[in-house]
Amino acid sequence: MTSSSEILDPANPGGDPRPVPSKRQRYILFGEMLAFAIVSLIASWVLSYDAIVLAANPDADLACSINEVFDCAKVGATWQANIFGFPNAFLGMIAEPVVMTIAVASLFGVRFPRWFMFTANAVYFLGVVFAYWLLYQSSFEIGALCPWCLTVTVATTFVFWSMTAWNIQERNHYFSAKTAEKLERFHRNGWLTISFMAWLALIVVIEILKFAPKFI
Repeated sequence: MTSSSEILDPANPGGDPRPVPSKRQRYILFGEMLAFAIVSLIASWVLSYDAIVLAANPDADLACSINEVFDCAKVGATWQANIFGFPNAFLGMIAEPVVMTIAVASLFGVRFPRWFMFTANAVYFLGVVFAYWLLYQSSFEIGALCPWCLTVTVATTFVFWSMTAWNIQERNHYFSAKTAEKLERFHRNGWLTISFMAWLALIVVIEILKFAPKFI
């Protein structure tokens, strides 16, 4: 049976070669991670409830079906909303509590092993890719947006950024020392944040260009 010491490292582990980010960075990044994981969980819960309502009544009038652009019912009735044979929102109900647990434990000083944080980052990256694939499908194939789905997409992006920023600083990866230094400099000089904000701005511009004609 695996002991707890083999799963979690204490805040000041003896012999741990990884750098220790400042407490300020710990509180900011994991606080942000926790906040947006909660937002994503709430949105996933609402989407799960709406999926059940639509399953019982495909003609149900959902509160977030506002107009032809923002139409949750239209999006929820498509195959893309149930890509694995069940509502996609169920994945958020599973994943976000895990993220919240990592965030809370880390806020209290727990240092998870490198392999654990690296794996969490990699798995969450797949989740972010899936979220943006769904956004693409919603925008260009379905032709309508779901406000709660957008909330999940934005929230997961923030969570991924926070987790990545922390893992760069704590070197929870398997890159060479030279590459690690470049990543740390990239983050320290603010380019990680700039890239993150530029990505979100690009997404907003794309959505405006796609749907603005419907409001004109």
